[in-house]
Amino acid sequence: MFALLLGAVIFSSCVSSKKFKASQAQVSDLQSQNSQLVTENGQLKTNVNDLTAQNKAVTDQFNSYKTDCEAQAEQLKKVQAAADTFMTNAKNLEEKVNAAEAEFQAKGMNVISKDGVLYVDMEDNLLYKSGSSTLSRNGRKALGNLASVLNEMPKLKVIVTGNTDNVPVKGNSDNWTLSTARANGVIRILVNNYKIDPSRLTAAGQGKFSPTSDNTTAEGRAKNRNTQIILNPDWERLWQSVKE
Repeated sequence: MFALLLGAVIFSSCVSSKKFKASQAQVSDLQSQNSQLVTENGQLKTNVNDLTAQNKAVTDQFNSYKTDCEAQAEQLKKVQAAADTFMTNAKNLEEKVNAAEAEFQAKGMNVISKDGVLYVDMEDNLLYKSGSSTLSRNGRKALGNLASVLNEMPKLKVIVTGNTDNVPVKGNSDNWTLSTARANGVIRILVNNYKIDPSRLTAAGQGKFSPTSDNTTAEGRAKNRNTQIILNPDWERLWQSVKE
């Protein structure tokens, strides 16, 4: 009887030991899984933090780019508005010059607009006697008409260039000297007679070196003998007004 009881106890002890070991193994496995999950969770948190930082950097970059784009768009509006105003003023200037010089349009004067710059070409037969730098009566009147427009627009820069054909000038002078003297003569009339601010004016002589027509014909040479008055906007002042 005792032997049976002892056997039962030993058998029961063996069964409990197996369960215990199995439980220990299961606990160890769970601990390992938990450790792995903790590691993975930490890595996920790191990844989330990295993505959050990257997202913030991209958002900041986008906002900076957006701000720059808005500023550039605003600047472009100002430039466009200034350009529109400039082109409107250039058109008005052309109309005023054409109206002021209407009586001379068929007498050797041409008014040409190109890229916002106005060119007033006066042939020599309107301004001078042949081979002379002395202004004629009609020449003075034509300049007076132009000066009345210039005085209304004090920001315009005025460039006067004299041109000749390739026929040598009689006497001790030459074509370059004659063209320069004619340009200077126009400048002096504008300043002395019509009170144009001299700081707006520039005179230049190009002699025979800037022909617009063929010098081999009488008609071409006549066209090359001219004085060109260039009404040029003050681009620097225009751009400064945009920046301000």
